[in-house]
Amino acid sequence: MHLMSCNCGVVEPKQRVLLSVVAPFSIAITAVAVQLRSFERVRYGSFWVNFNTEKTFMPLKVIGAGVGRTGTYSFKLAINQLGLGPCHHMEEVLHNMPTQVPLWKAALKGRPNWEAIYKGCESAVDWPTAGFFRELSTAYPSAKFVLTHRSPECWAESFSETIYKLLAGRDKAPTEMQAWLEMAVGVINKTGFPGGLDVAGLTKAYIAHNNAVKAAIPANKMLVYQVKDGWDPPCSFLGVPVPVAPFPQTNDRGEFWDRVSGKQ
Repeated sequence: MHLMSCNCGVVEPKQRVLLSVVAPFSIAITAVAVQLRSFERVRYGSFWVNFNTEKTFMPLKVIGAGVGRTGTYSFKLAINQLGLGPCHHMEEVLHNMPTQVPLWKAALKGRPNWEAIYKGCESAVDWPTAGFFRELSTAYPSAKFVLTHRSPECWAESFSETIYKLLAGRDKAPTEMQAWLEMAVGVINKTGFPGGLDVAGLTKAYIAHNNAVKAAIPANKMLVYQVKDGWDPPCSFLGVPVPVAPFPQTNDRGEFWDRVSGKQ
């Protein structure tokens, strides 16, 4: 008889034929799966599939290359209103220093973990992001960039009376703020704004940064934009409807100091 009990470990001839056909494919599929899992994540269309956590990673849709004090906080609020958020901003670093500061320090040393940095976000503006526009253009090739800007002279005056002043006096800041301030100094230095510059030097460095962004990012992937121009330019560029609500205008110098001090 060809039929034998399975408990005896003997396989019927028909089963042997089936196994001889299926087994090689099974082994090959297993090998591919093991090989894929040796990667942290693999691109599939516009998505990244993370094989370590078995979760799908959504890349950033919008990246701001404009530095702080160019309307980045207003633009963050605008992006959220357009349904393209949550949008990462330096405020998120300030509110989550134990996690965010070490990640950005690692990025400054050439070891970025963008997935961890931007976890839960679909867009990012302001510093620290603006200091990594080259790296991010490689990491997120499908993203659209927005270079927020304003008059170089007005920017230099505003920056010198807010962010630059804060960093210059960091030795007087509370202990719990020191690591964040150290990271911020590193990012801003990387962007081309070392300490000790006067308004003329800041103006020159600001123009150089904007020119570097324009040289690095293809024109068809970038909007050069002033927030005073409202909804129409970003909505047209990003392909979204213009909201009925007014464009958000916020974060003047007083609001900046309130936000840094924790009053907002």
